[in-house]
Amino acid sequence: MNLVILLPAILFIAVFMTMAGRGGGNFYVLLQVLAGVPMHLAAATGQLIMCCTSLSALIIFQRNKIVAWRLALFIGLTASLMAFFGGLLAHSFHGTALKMIFATMLVFASLLMLYPVSERMPRPNRRRRGVWSFEADGVEIDVNLWIAVPFSLATGFIAGMVGVSGGSFLIPLMVLACRMPMKLAVGTASVMVGATAAMGFLGHLVQAGIDWSWALPQVGVAVIGGLIGSKLALATKPKVLKKVFAFTTLAAAIFMYLNVLF
Repeated sequence: MNLVILLPAILFIAVFMTMAGRGGGNFYVLLQVLAGVPMHLAAATGQLIMCCTSLSALIIFQRNKIVAWRLALFIGLTASLMAFFGGLLAHSFHGTALKMIFATMLVFASLLMLYPVSERMPRPNRRRRGVWSFEADGVEIDVNLWIAVPFSLATGFIAGMVGVSGGSFLIPLMVLACRMPMKLAVGTASVMVGATAAMGFLGHLVQAGIDWSWALPQVGVAVIGGLIGSKLALATKPKVLKKVFAFTTLAAAIFMYLNVLF
């Protein structure tokens, strides 16, 4: 697979993943693998694409004030720190092992996307230890730290290791554990996806470097996709897209398993 075929696919993925508040690393890495790129280089390239795409989407989301910066910085810092170590330690594992971990993550991501997320569940007791409450753009946010901290740490580490953003897990985390409306969660996810991807990319870069001539054309196309996708997200209900992405993610997992086994 050469860049002429790869770039339109990158653009398509960037648009729709941005609309759903996801990084799209599972698809980016899969495309790299299909193009014959070694798994470690594929993970590094996927992280760089996600970082730049998220930053471009953040411009639109921030302009429309759908970013909860306190939560983005809190979860983003914990996840991105572990993403660096995940990227750093990834090279201690064989490429086949990383592919299996990657495929398994895709299965869990698809199941989470199918899980019915309700924004009207009862709120936790704000006086209870471990609950952090604040307001973001007129919305009351209650963060269950007992769930949010270990979840974001684990997500960051695994995401950095296999070259994905963890966005598939961060959206359910913000809605279920942080009582956040879906649209605000999508905007906030762009910050965390970008931070996690950046740290994961640095971890990979320290260990093995990257082929810039291969990566930069993909980054340029993905940035355009991020701008388009973020604008479409403002007029689209992310819940409508959840089932579509769940089944496509599951299909990607099956394809990766077959790639490893055969």
